[in-house]
Amino acid sequence: MKPLLLAALAALTLATACKKDNDATTPAPLQVTGTFSGANEVPAVTTSATGNVNGTYSKTTKILSYTVTYAGLTPTMGHFHTGAPGATGPVVITFPYLAYSPITGSTLLSQAQEDALLAGNMYANLHTATNTGGEIRANVVAK
Repeated sequence: MKPLLLAALAALTLATACKKDNDATTPAPLQVTGTFSGANEVPAVTTSATGNVNGTYSKTTKILSYTVTYAGLTPTMGHFHTGAPGATGPVVITFPYLAYSPITGSTLLSQAQEDALLAGNMYANLHTATNTGGEIRANVVAK
């Protein structure tokens, strides 16, 4: 009986030792959030307009999926920019439409864009005819 038990233990050890490396689980996507406010604009804007940015970011696929909601304004332009809170920066993603809320989309980020997002150096901006530099801004955070 001992040889049979030893053979079973050897087979079990061999089976667990040969586990494939690709069995690792894919990391969960990061949650992306931001709250629009005129106070976040540079310089600050007095407005009653509001909104939010919500979405996910996958570090595996580098895909940012987002939903932008807004109320109290008629946007003429809308984008994601790179730039730290309190600073301005270049447009990196233009929203696909602005005519109604919510705005939804997804995009593949470059390494520089991913680095900015993960460092808290990305923001969403909605511009209007009255405030051409931006009426409301959401500093975006990925956790």
